[in-house]
Amino acid sequence: MSEEGRPGPAGPTGPTGPTAEGAAAPHAARWAAELAAWAIPEEILRQAPAPPHRFPPELFRADRRPKGPRPALDRAREALDPGDSVLDVGCGGGGASLALVPPATRLIGVDAQPSMVDAFTEAAAHAGVGARAHLGTWPDIAPEVGPATVAVAFGLAYNVADLATSVVALDAHAGRRCVLELTDRHPAVDLAPLWRHFWDLDRPAGPTAGLAREVVREAGLDARLEVPAPTPHAPADPSVVVAFTRTRLCLPPSADAELARLLAAEPPRPVRRCALWWPTTDT
Repeated sequence: MSEEGRPGPAGPTGPTGPTAEGAAAPHAARWAAELAAWAIPEEILRQAPAPPHRFPPELFRADRRPKGPRPALDRAREALDPGDSVLDVGCGGGGASLALVPPATRLIGVDAQPSMVDAFTEAAAHAGVGARAHLGTWPDIAPEVGPATVAVAFGLAYNVADLATSVVALDAHAGRRCVLELTDRHPAVDLAPLWRHFWDLDRPAGPTAGLAREVVREAGLDARLEVPAPTPHAPADPSVVVAFTRTRLCLPPSADAELARLLAAEPPRPVRRCALWWPTTDT
């Protein structure tokens, strides 16, 4: 998943509203409600030339030399011994787990998008690392996935409404530590000016990494949050960025020139890739 993961307005499972358990789990209910606020109006979705929640593998290739502060990688790496294994949920092209080789020598990848599973498998083979990939949505596919020393999920949080269930399933698969990476606030917040420009639509400002920490703690896990200094976005092919942004905004290709102009005039804000991590309950 993703420079900052692969957040979509609805996520792979689609956000739901607060459940009957909301009174007992207020942070989880708030998380679900704030994600639900990202739903794209039906009248806009009907005009979308392509599904807005699909992601180009080109933006999520493995980079074994990630740039800028990445405390999530540091927290995962320090929990690994030579020969250990990593479960990478929302693996994308292996951007998280391949960066942990070595010391890890065995990888398990999970992603809901076939092209991402293919990219992960190819990247692991190119690196000469033993890997197994699973196509499916987490945590639905969790019973089919084996355990690992460390479980990582870079970009998972903002894609799931029931974050508590997802992290509990992650915890159950990790022998030593779980590590999430997420930006300090929902990454789609940066697209708010473009939504207003093209659709006259206001967008939410949450949820945030701080709220994610409270959801995980509420689920009974001893979560810690590290917020690093901001760093600029990693450079990417401008044409790929424009196409990706256009798809997310439900725009036709004819909008590319105007979109490129707007993106160049207002570059994205520096990103804070936060680490949300905890020792597993069996540790």
